[in-house]
Amino acid sequence: MITKEAVLEALKHVDDPDIKKDLVSLNMIKDVEIAGTSVRFTVMLTTPACPLKEKIKNDCINAIKQYVPEAQDINVIMDAAVTSMRNAGINVLPNVKNIICVASGKGGVGKSTVSVNLALTLAQQGAKVGLIDADIHGPSIPTMLGVKGQKPEVRLIKDKHYIVPLEAHGIKLLSIGLLVDDRQAIVWRGPMVTSALRQFVNDCLWGKLDYLVVDMPPGTGDVHLTMAQTMNVTGAVIVTTPQEVALADARKALSMFRLESINVPIIGIVQNMAYFTPEELPNNKYYIFGKDGGKQLAEEYEVPLLGELPLVQSIREGGDAGLPVMLNDNAPESIKEAFQQIAINAAQQIAIRNATFAPATNEVLA
Repeated sequence: MITKEAVLEALKHVDDPDIKKDLVSLNMIKDVEIAGTSVRFTVMLTTPACPLKEKIKNDCINAIKQYVPEAQDINVIMDAAVTSMRNAGINVLPNVKNIICVASGKGGVGKSTVSVNLALTLAQQGAKVGLIDADIHGPSIPTMLGVKGQKPEVRLIKDKHYIVPLEAHGIKLLSIGLLVDDRQAIVWRGPMVTSALRQFVNDCLWGKLDYLVVDMPPGTGDVHLTMAQTMNVTGAVIVTTPQEVALADARKALSMFRLESINVPIIGIVQNMAYFTPEELPNNKYYIFGKDGGKQLAEEYEVPLLGELPLVQSIREGGDAGLPVMLNDNAPESIKEAFQQIAINAAQQIAIRNATFAPATNEVLA
């Protein structure tokens, strides 16, 4: 007779390839059902973007066959519940499991493009995703997502006004560009900027999210300090090009997040504009901004290289037209796959961190 205990004992021989612990001790096995010689159970993955889904499933089937030979019919259901290590008692965005800051140290390297397509890809994988455009002086998210001119709703709840994020293409989003005329310059001093961003965090109805992506402004100033310390950030993604000028500023951004007063883990590095391939010469690569700078930066700081993106006209065109690559049916599949791999790698690194490290100890500002 097959027992639940025997099934769980067999599955203790199956490790999560990333976390290096068995599925049972990680509490990833759910709803074990036994009917005669039939065995059915659910494997609850740590992210819907898990790249090793099929391997884990096959390992489970093989373990049951080996250690529970009486089982004739094995049905493994693969599901996902995004994990979190943000402090349980935190009162800032308590229903958001993971917050990802996308930073660059300088402008013009494609940080917003990465932020938008990262958020869209995670949502396409089945996650609940939000996106904050924290670049107050140069908001570009409304243009890139085709929502320029739309206004978010303001709702009165218990004598307090809350902003309701817009919803577009499966993600929730908020930007100062949705609240002011797009031709109006935002001439604000630092305290006004940080006050506005606090409102985006504290006075906005984000609801339950698996990932909140924050498109940070260029540089390493007040905004970065406030956002990192206010929100208890899960980790940061650093965007750079291979060019040494960009790498110098990326190093500053990376070092900033590692300051003791900020203490935000680095999820990984994205190398944008890694090379140029003309449409008429698809097998040619021209390294306009240098070669492997992002890879060398990742090795220098011992952090993952999440992926590389080529310099492609369709990426720029999609951003200008409000139709990002991940939404464009006519975009090259290779470009979509590159963004998908970056999102998968980022989700993978977050899941590993959530399973193996203590929560970030960011001080929460009043």
